[in-house]
Amino acid sequence: MKVRVQSDDFDLNAECRALSQRNAETGALASFVGLVRAQGQAVHEYALELEHYPGMTEKAIEKIVQEAMERFKLLDATVIHRVGRLAAGAQIVLVVTASQHRAAAFQGCEFIMDYLKTQAPFWKKESGTAGAGWVDAKTSDDQALERWGVASRNADRGC
Repeated sequence: MKVRVQSDDFDLNAECRALSQRNAETGALASFVGLVRAQGQAVHEYALELEHYPGMTEKAIEKIVQEAMERFKLLDATVIHRVGRLAAGAQIVLVVTASQHRAAAFQGCEFIMDYLKTQAPFWKKESGTAGAGWVDAKTSDDQALERWGVASRNADRGC
């Protein structure tokens, strides 16, 4: 398992190649790359700033990944989440899962993303032509997590 929180960008191909080579049993990789979207504003005027608590955030993500590995019998996983100021169109998050078969890889990848959206301790502030403000948790993200049989803990995070 590889979990990183960083300001630098990541290379999808390099991360997938590295993950596929860590276990000879790997028969499938599933990946997700999240991008900063302009939220209906002019692309060149929008930015998202992410804050986190170093150490605590990585441990929370590791716990999420470990649960996915056990639940879906994943062989390995990589999660990279960026922090700092990111412009519209920038890569913000990468999740890659490895398993023997595709179904587990897809499910594990989606499970991790649903958890990241609601459980990982990140705080997001958007700025653009409409001003600046903190991003609230979305009901749709909570509902996505609930389909895995888990209630959202956003209230515990102060989101």
